[in-house]
Amino acid sequence: MIARVHSAQPSILGADIVTLETDLSRGLYSFSVVGLPDKAVEEARERISAAIKNSGFESPKSKNHKIIISLAPADLRKEGPLFDLPMALGYMLASGDMRGNLEHTLIIGELSLDGTIRPIRGTLPIVRAAHKAGFSSVIVPKDNAEEASLIPGITVHFATYLREVIQHIDETRDDHSKLPVHPHTTITPSWGDSTIFLEDIKGQEIAKRGLLIAAAGRHNTIMVGPPGTGKTMLARAFQSILPPLKTEEALEVTAIHSVAGIKEGAVVTLPPFRSPHHTASHTALVGGGTHPRPGEVTLAHRGVLFLDEFPEFDRRSIDTLRQPLEDKVVSISRIQGTAIFPADFILIAAMNPNRGGIEEFSENSMLETYKKKISGPIMDRIDLWLSVSHVAYSELTPQETTKTISREETAKMRDIVLRARAIQIDRFQSETKTNATMSARDIETHIPLAPSVATLLSESATKLKLSPRGYHRIIKVARTIADLSESKEIESPHVLEALQYRSRM
Repeated sequence: MIARVHSAQPSILGADIVTLETDLSRGLYSFSVVGLPDKAVEEARERISAAIKNSGFESPKSKNHKIIISLAPADLRKEGPLFDLPMALGYMLASGDMRGNLEHTLIIGELSLDGTIRPIRGTLPIVRAAHKAGFSSVIVPKDNAEEASLIPGITVHFATYLREVIQHIDETRDDHSKLPVHPHTTITPSWGDSTIFLEDIKGQEIAKRGLLIAAAGRHNTIMVGPPGTGKTMLARAFQSILPPLKTEEALEVTAIHSVAGIKEGAVVTLPPFRSPHHTASHTALVGGGTHPRPGEVTLAHRGVLFLDEFPEFDRRSIDTLRQPLEDKVVSISRIQGTAIFPADFILIAAMNPNRGGIEEFSENSMLETYKKKISGPIMDRIDLWLSVSHVAYSELTPQETTKTISREETAKMRDIVLRARAIQIDRFQSETKTNATMSARDIETHIPLAPSVATLLSESATKLKLSPRGYHRIIKVARTIADLSESKEIESPHVLEALQYRSRM
């Protein structure tokens, strides 16, 4: 008798349905798993045997039979311990120790030796794939039930022990009982409680204005200034004025973080903030490996990628940002295949172009080594260049002591950003498209320019020797500045302010 149980292999881009076929035949005991399993899947046979025995059933090792479990499709690499539970149930069905129909149920879960079901990674894309494939229900570990219930239209059963699952499936047992069903998990977007707010930073009004523009239009930004002037604090405070993720964005980010194993809570509702160290390799930054895996640019999808000490990153690492900054995806090609990962993030970079102290700092005398590290094409993809200068010591001295810290500045900026985003949603008829992601065709369609403004842009571009990409980015930033002032058209002051934020390298 061959028993069939369904599971799935998750990935950043979704999940593939996997059918587990279990066959038993007479002979000396052996347990084989075929179908491109990795080490974790192969070792499942030991966990399964112990879990079945410690759940009150006869261990597979005590019977003289050969066990073969085939994971189909055979050419898909199977990774991780999530196949433990379906493999155990497949054996129980094939051996006759359990009866039941699992044709319309998908099962995932890792087993401990005592039969406890442990949580796994990638639950959300698995349940989404199960719903798309027509499965009516899924059985998941208890700790993954809230995440699994984000997908409507499919029944989510959850269990803590292997024995509970067997009692649920086998209706002929005297102790038969149904597993509980988790209610649908709703997404409630809310502003995050950041550790650093704009009110915590003294001075730096120009930089704060620039970050407001960046948040409203999702523009890439670089902050330049001597050490200790608040660049890192500004970057972390920037997170506090970014709007919560929309429902589809939240599901998309949650799926990525679930597969990567870095998710906190059932659902990610806030834009992620990733801050890799400058020693990170280009593979860690954009992804890669023999079997392509996502890097920091994908983990920052729909959020912020903060690169502190930007010129200290390896030049190869910096140059690999070209594609994700332009296309919002990263393509990784290997002999085993090509993977395209999402990478729609806001780049916030910080740099101190002079290794000396404050008294030695000058934007006009940047070290030649730093200029060589950051190429022109990379700087051309950055919309806003913000100077973060030294703050007067008098501003740092507390003027008065208050028991509560007002968040009026942050609240005001959040309101301004929301209004600007609403204007862009109405303009593009899209929940996710912003000024920064406009194509050349979008600019021609949605951004009419008055003759005087077009003349100003043309003259400025000629004087500054802007590339066509740089020219279009000036228009994008100017459009965001106009949105902040709720102006229907781009006016000359908007263009002049946008020009002030161009690169000085």
